[in-house]
Parts: sequence; structure tokens; C-alpha cells
Amino acid sequence: MTGGGIYRGLCHPYWFHRWQLLVNDLELITQAARAAGDIAMGFFQKDPEIWDKSDNAGPVTEADLAVDKMLSAELRAARPGYGWLSEETEDGAERLHKDQVFIVDPIDGTRAFIAGTEHWSHSIAVAKAGQIQAAAVYLPVLDMMFCACLDGGAFLNGAPISVSPRAETRGADILSAKSNFDPAFWPGGFPDLKRSFRSSLAYRLCLVANGAFDGMLTLRPTWEWDVAAGSLIVNEAGGLSTDQTGAVPLFNSGAAQLNGMVASNRDIHSGLLAGLT
Repeated sequence: MTGGGIYRGLCHPYWFHRWQLLVNDLELITQAARAAGDIAMGFFQKDPEIWDKSDNAGPVTEADLAVDKMLSAELRAARPGYGWLSEETEDGAERLHKDQVFIVDPIDGTRAFIAGTEHWSHSIAVAKAGQIQAAAVYLPVLDMMFCACLDGGAFLNGAPISVSPRAETRGADILSAKSNFDPAFWPGGFPDLKRSFRSSLAYRLCLVANGAFDGMLTLRPTWEWDVAAGSLIVNEAGGLSTDQTGAVPLFNSGAAQLNGMVASNRDIHSGLLAGLT
């Protein structure tokens, strides 16, 4: 199809309306992410109250809860027909019957937030029929806003971003927790990777999207709110985000979990998966 054909296709009322909805949702969630940053920074490095979640699910702070409360109120009021899935909101079955749903991590990288370091983020996505449509990941300390909408590209503070051009899996710089490099995970042979680390899974995905690192992986059951926004940002930056078997992730599942995540540029993705199978 020629460029003119694409343009005419987008100008069809159906596609124009669809695109307008995506842009409106993206604007809504980026504004909400910045508002979340304003709230979180009011607690940052000020000894916020901290609790340990049940079932060894990690810490939560009063900042997480304050951000979640604001996002729930504002986003659900703006889109009353959308479902809601958030790390800090008690889950229910209602979202499973919604065509569109917000998937939210109020603060991704809570341990970094508690430690007073900069690598934590707010992650907000909109899913429709299991596919992420719009995504925003904001790091308030660094004032970095990553965002994307489906078929619209990926951006950092308004500038287009793209994944690493690396062609070989061997020697690739991969963001991952140390446990994922255990040989037990790699029956196909470990592909001699370099490991780096950042606390927030959402931020790790964004660092892959802007080409700062060659890939990221997490091989444990992964909560959807950790990776929903970042996975679209990687894909729209020219990369590929799948679960650890290579399957395309579907969001808003009953368990709200994925079978891990592997994200990289398209040239080394198959090499990463080969070692895992």
C-alpha cells in the first residue's frame, strides 16, 4: 500500500475515531502519571510509612497507596466503562467482563523508592481485548516520560525512540535479576550474556525500548501491572516482547500474571529464547 493509501485508510471515519480514542487515552494516562509523580515526590526521601505485604509479596508504602487512590479516582471517573487492575487495589472479577481495562502499578520499584534512589516509576496501561493499546511509564526523579500507543511509535519526553541495533545474542547486555542467570533456567545453553540491573521492571523495558540495553528478561511468574505498559513501549520502538516461551502476552487474565517476559530487539530475541528451551 502506498503512503497515500495509508493516509486515506486512516482518514476513514472508523479508523480516525479509533485513532482519536487511542490518543485521548494516551493523553489521559500521561497526565495521570505526572500527577502520580507529584504525589510520590511528596513522600520521597521523607521516611514514608512502610508495611510488608502478606505472602512475602514485598513492601508497600503510604506513597504507593496515596498514588493508587488518586489514580483510581481520576482514571475511573474519566473512563467509567473501563475495568481496573492495580497492584494496590483488591482485585475482583468485574474487570474480566470489561472490553477495556486500566492496568496500573502505582509505584514500580518500591524498594528503590524506599532506598531513596531514582529508579522507580509509575506504570499505566490501557488494554483492550487482551492487547495493550496505550502506555505510559514515568520516572519523576529523572523526569523521564516514556509513552506509546498501538501503531503510533514509542517516545521519551516527546522524542521517538528505538531499540538497540545489536545483531548477535552473544555478549548482549541484558537487564535482569541475578536469579534469572541461573543455569537451571537455560536447558538450551546459556548464551554468554552480560547482566545489568534496574529495580523497576517497567523501567527495564523502557531502557530496552530506547536502546540503552539490548534486552531484559524475567523468568518468574510476572504480574501484569509490572510489564503491561513497558511491553507496548518496546514493541512500538521496534522490538519484541513475549513471555518466556515466545508467546504473545495477553493481558487482563484471571490470574493477572504472565509466564515471565523476554524483551529485546528482533534480531537477538530468538537467540534468547533458544537458550530457555
